[in-house]
Amino acid sequence: MTNPSSPVAVRQSQKDIGFREFVVLSACLMAMNALSTDPMLPALPEIGSDLGVANANDRQLIISIYFLGLGAGSLLFGILSDRFGRKKVMGGALVLFVLSTIACAVAQSFSLLLIGRAAAGFFAGASRVIAVGIIRDRFKGDAMAKVMSLILAVFMLIPVVAPSFGQAILWFAPWRWIFWILAIQAALILIWMVVRMPETLAPENRLRMSPSTIFRTIGSVLTNRSAAGYMLASGVVMSGLIGFILSVQQIFFDIFDARSFFPIAFAVMAGSMGVGSLLNSRLVSRFGARRLSQGAVISMIVTSAIHLGVIASGHENMISFMVFQSATMMAVAFTASNFGSISMEPFAKGAGAASSFQAFLTTALSSALGSVVGRAFDGTTLPLTLGMLIFGVAALLIVAFAERGKLFTRPRHDALREVEFDTVH
Repeated sequence: MTNPSSPVAVRQSQKDIGFREFVVLSACLMAMNALSTDPMLPALPEIGSDLGVANANDRQLIISIYFLGLGAGSLLFGILSDRFGRKKVMGGALVLFVLSTIACAVAQSFSLLLIGRAAAGFFAGASRVIAVGIIRDRFKGDAMAKVMSLILAVFMLIPVVAPSFGQAILWFAPWRWIFWILAIQAALILIWMVVRMPETLAPENRLRMSPSTIFRTIGSVLTNRSAAGYMLASGVVMSGLIGFILSVQQIFFDIFDARSFFPIAFAVMAGSMGVGSLLNSRLVSRFGARRLSQGAVISMIVTSAIHLGVIASGHENMISFMVFQSATMMAVAFTASNFGSISMEPFAKGAGAASSFQAFLTTALSSALGSVVGRAFDGTTLPLTLGMLIFGVAALLIVAFAERGKLFTRPRHDALREVEFDTVH
């Protein structure tokens, strides 16, 4: 898949899949969360009506509680994969994800649906963190950022078409079929992964499963200024994305009265993230993950500030919202793969555990802050735009702290030093 003599290739399996298939399969594994959220957006009013949800903002719980489950699951599965291997843990979690999704499809009350969604999010945490662990098993540094950008570019095809896919299902079947089809898709991805993906964790990198190892991993993350800082910054930036996902259906249905146009508008805005990820994959080798991501955060701040001015002047409309939100989402895409790759640099061993903590921290933080933005929806685009501006400023301050005030520079030696762990022999 990579040149064995390349300094960026960490490990090459004896039985391997091609690079393109690796990228697409990894993207599908990471896209489980987009598949589990975005197709639901057009169906939220129907689900709420069918299950007796009186408050429109309460329908957001179908999305937000999934992310809360995702954060909890993210803390566990990467650690398990460091001990027992990536493939076994991923396979078992995906089986349970399919069963949880089926439970959502047959739920007869809103409470049962939310329980099923929390469980589905919990088990989907494996696909997120273990996919990152698999990538870190093979690549590091800017090379990992480049591969992550390629994967995210493929991954972003999912949210581009997902709302249209959900809307298409609603034209021919009840909302429950969205969950049934999601379960089928997850089962197919599971089969593909089991048949084609090799085990990427080298035997010498397997960790002992003990509380001391887990706490040492968390301690290593928290005491590494660069890793901890970029994880926190990633969570803050992703809060804007969560707030967007929670608010966007109501914005187009209630503010712009554009129900039929919503899938197209969502595709345009989500597509900008795909373009951003693709551009990042082309530029990161030349400019470096730090420079690109820090510039993207500044761009996010400037764009959100201008957008806020448009809203305050009373000139906000559907076109202005789409233009500014697309630019903001593109900036978010530049931070997503780069922040994650920077924070994972010190962890050749323990990549799964470090990825677990990274995913837990970023998901818990983004779910909490993003939910505040979603619940603040007041019939205008102001809460979302103001949230984006605040998150951008906060992320820039955190990154400045992580870099000791020196932005747009090459990585320091202490940020790249690999952390050692107790391995299984």
